Amino acid sequence: MTTYAPRTLLLALSAATVAATLTAPAPAARAAAPGTDRPTLSWRPCDRPGGPTGQECAELPVPLDYRDPDGPRLTLAVTRVRSERPAARRGTLLVIPGGPGGSGVRQLTTKGPALRKAMAGAYDLVSFDPRGVGGSTRAGCGLDAADRHLVTLRSWPAPDGGIDENVARARRTAEACRRHGGAALRSISSANEVRDIDRLRRALGEEKLSAWATSYGTYVGAVYAQKYPRHTDRWVLDSTGDPDPSRVERGWLANMAAGADDRFPDFAAWAADPARESEGLRLARRPEDVRPLFLALAAKLDREPKPSTTPGVPLTGNRLRQALQNALAGDAMFAQVARLVRQAQDPAAEPVLPDAVAGPMPDEDASAVMATLCNDVRWPASVPAHRRAVAADRARHPLTAGMPVNISPCGFWKAPAERPTRITADGPSNILMVQNRRDPYTPYFGTLKMRRALGDRARLLTLEHGGHGAYLGNGTPCGDRTVTTFLTTGRRPQTDTRCTD
Repeated sequence: MTTYAPRTLLLALSAATVAATLTAPAPAARAAAPGTDRPTLSWRPCDRPGGPTGQECAELPVPLDYRDPDGPRLTLAVTRVRSERPAARRGTLLVIPGGPGGSGVRQLTTKGPALRKAMAGAYDLVSFDPRGVGGSTRAGCGLDAADRHLVTLRSWPAPDGGIDENVARARRTAEACRRHGGAALRSISSANEVRDIDRLRRALGEEKLSAWATSYGTYVGAVYAQKYPRHTDRWVLDSTGDPDPSRVERGWLANMAAGADDRFPDFAAWAADPARESEGLRLARRPEDVRPLFLALAAKLDREPKPSTTPGVPLTGNRLRQALQNALAGDAMFAQVARLVRQAQDPAAEPVLPDAVAGPMPDEDASAVMATLCNDVRWPASVPAHRRAVAADRARHPLTAGMPVNISPCGFWKAPAERPTRITADGPSNILMVQNRRDPYTPYFGTLKMRRALGDRARLLTLEHGGHGAYLGNGTPCGDRTVTTFLTTGRRPQTDTRCTD
């Protein structure tokens, strides 16, 4: 799962949406008959600094509840970068964002120049902000600021391993979302995102879509390929989690404990490298000494939080642990957490907290994340069971200190309206999975479960690399070439394979 930067553009909810409550019928299985409603998109220029030239934006109306296709509507922000070589164009490539809570509009803005170069005119590039995100219709729970910090949204146990505060916060958050979220919040789910994607396909006038899905978006992409196989062309799943329909996001979160253990040696080797000496960031002489150093420092900060440059927000053990989790996403972030460790060790230094752990997320951003997690699958609520799970996980995976298996607001959430989709091998063989061997968020063992579920529909490209989000990001040149070749020519490895460069 990704971390979430603040978003600024909000769309007002319609009066009908605001009036609805969480007790209204939740969006569920039946959608409008195909072809009965052809939505339209009115494109306008929306070039952004650092983004691709010629970027366009539009709004896509979608039903609040697909059982009532003519009822209240929400709006999705959509963006497009058209092919610069119409003669070479073969269709539309949809960028499916990660998260939950990730903005596809932002992703296409940042990745658009590199993606456009790689695709060489083969596609119009399109993405969108899912319900509750960015420029799409938003919904908020009215959460207190203290409950919207990343270290409180994620249930980090108390220094002694206690979870009483987590239980109270989980109940409080679920109740706030029940009272204030409305039907729009209840509609935020992977199932509805899949339906929204097919509505976007029809609005684009495409019989088939190709796709590049990352992180959480790979689950959305896999469900779309399961539900609408005849509308898929070339399908890339980049950094994939376990699709177990009995757990879904709950399983992904739990798997992050082992994922952090798999990835940490990369950070340890970097932090012990003599090259760090001149940077003032060398944490130990040997890689094997970095882990005990980090754990001892986190334990000390549990006992004695250190004031930071952010007023009223000290560096605690859990903030240090969360900063590490964020930094494991990519090697480029290692320096940030090493610098924080150095500042915590220096009695004269005042730690500078990374933005992601320094303050609260906006209410609507935090609410959209919670809604997706909780609306997709039922989570257990037994407090004694969580106490036992946290104690065991803390002992087994001290880097994450029991957080991945701790109680969450989802345990006190209204039951999801739909059962998650089971991913199967039924459908065309047109999927390429690409995965780093040492991914901290979607660890490799979970990816293998998705691979087995897809059967002959997929091929898996394994990169002997660390980090999350492989293609055009934290991957390798060999991986990038293989994915680009598949998307532009259709050539895919005949069997599962790996890249070593």
